[in-house]
Amino acid sequence: MHEELKQKVCTANIKLQRRQLAVYDYGCVSGIDRRAGIIAIKPAGASDETLTPDKIVLLDMAGSVVEGTLPAPAQAATHLELYRSFASIGGICHTHSQYATMWAQAGSEIPCLGTTAADYFYGFVPVTDRMPKAEIETDYQQNIAKAIVRRFEKLDHSQMPAVLVASHGAFTWATSIAKAVENAVILELTAKMAFGTVLLNNRAKPLPLELLQKHFIDNNPKNSEAAL
Repeated sequence: MHEELKQKVCTANIKLQRRQLAVYDYGCVSGIDRRAGIIAIKPAGASDETLTPDKIVLLDMAGSVVEGTLPAPAQAATHLELYRSFASIGGICHTHSQYATMWAQAGSEIPCLGTTAADYFYGFVPVTDRMPKAEIETDYQQNIAKAIVRRFEKLDHSQMPAVLVASHGAFTWATSIAKAVENAVILELTAKMAFGTVLLNNRAKPLPLELLQKHFIDNNPKNSEAAL
């Protein structure tokens, strides 16, 4: 019943590795059928080189496996909580891509220094607070998502479809699975360019608001009123 969803998730996970955003099992893409309440996600320990649609695991919103012979990944709990919290998203991408993860490990937001970033992200890419001991020791994967949701209490997840989890890695999302992966590609590019820019000039200033709005709104016309 969900062959198309499984195919899209499989293709997205393979693309993640081909784009060199995932090494071994350090990356995962999922997608959701909102009407059916079904999530498709790459199984635990699966290699992207041998991944096929029939290996994709289907879960219900409670996290129970409804289709698939392989185990769901532990991080499925993170994806599930994000789908529950951000009702408009249709795909989630998690990576430990090199430059984005360096910013996450530093506990630093990625500054919006140029128009490339502004086409996709409305300002600084945020970073979560470090998780307290109690959240790490109990329901860790679900609490990663809760840390993200807390960080977005005053942010619009449609205008900022990316976040860094402190000391961990990056998450991106979108209304579609393919767009979530595209956002991950641009996030890594943004992280790399910001890293190089700060090395060249540690006093580099963020993009002026009028230029940020010009690029973000032109690339995302539906956000024009909210952005302004």
